[in-house]
Amino acid sequence: MKQFYFEESVERLIRISKEKPLLPETYVPWADEPKDDTLFMPEKLVSLEGHPLWQKLSREQQIELGRLEVIQVMYSYAWSETLACYFFQRHLLGLDPDSVEYRFLLREIIEESRHQEMFGMAIRKLDRKPVKPTGLHRLFAYLTVRWFPDSWMFISVLAIEHMADTYAHHMRRDPGVFSVIRKCSQLHHIEEGRHIQYAEWWLKRFTDSAGFFKITLLSLITLANILFMRSFYVQRAFFKELGTGDSDTLYRAARTHYRKKFAGLAAEESVRFVNSFGGFNFITRPLWSFFLLNPSASNQNPK
Repeated sequence: MKQFYFEESVERLIRISKEKPLLPETYVPWADEPKDDTLFMPEKLVSLEGHPLWQKLSREQQIELGRLEVIQVMYSYAWSETLACYFFQRHLLGLDPDSVEYRFLLREIIEESRHQEMFGMAIRKLDRKPVKPTGLHRLFAYLTVRWFPDSWMFISVLAIEHMADTYAHHMRRDPGVFSVIRKCSQLHHIEEGRHIQYAEWWLKRFTDSAGFFKITLLSLITLANILFMRSFYVQRAFFKELGTGDSDTLYRAARTHYRKKFAGLAAEESVRFVNSFGGFNFITRPLWSFFLLNPSASNQNPK
């Protein structure tokens, strides 16, 4: 992509961000209350849905599991956006304050900070507690934001943004989902669209001239970040909270079942982007297929 086109396009994103800000405190109907049969997440996104054991849960338990898991999803996004902002601040230190990249990233930090506040407000509204990251999660996160090169970090951020945006797409379009969650998802989808577009443009400058080794590495970093975020979603503690008496059996079934259906629910955009820069080759394709259980990745035809 030519430099003048990149700058023109990013200037447009900056202008939209300034002219059409979305404030969670006014955009989301925080006064709304869920009814007894209100869903908190589309059922297809709930880990156990589609497994035979799903039918062994009462309707109240099915809804409650969705409530617990959407809280975990929102918490994981808030946490990952904090990490992204940490990296962006590090990246800004090497940029001129009047450059288009510097000014866009300032807008992104502002928007991501609002998202973190919004997710926190939604978690309080739903009145449940998320499961915090493990020590291994925290160590991996610290090492990446502190030491990864910029191109590695931008593709890491992009992988998580693709996942978050796909989830938001599902949630904002389901009329059975609680209005607060739908509007949070809609706001997030609108603003993440700009962040995704910028990251893809930024990375294109590297992928267009990257050789086999770098292309392979960027593909595997994308995969690693998807698996990293997926590991947050299904938690043993949630099945204990349901009070079924066989929480370990339900947890193991949900974890295995969710891994099988995850790619079709949340990985499509990441597969599209990786394929756009030829990221599926004889090394990466088997790894994507094995770890993500994603037949679509193995069927790609990278050029």
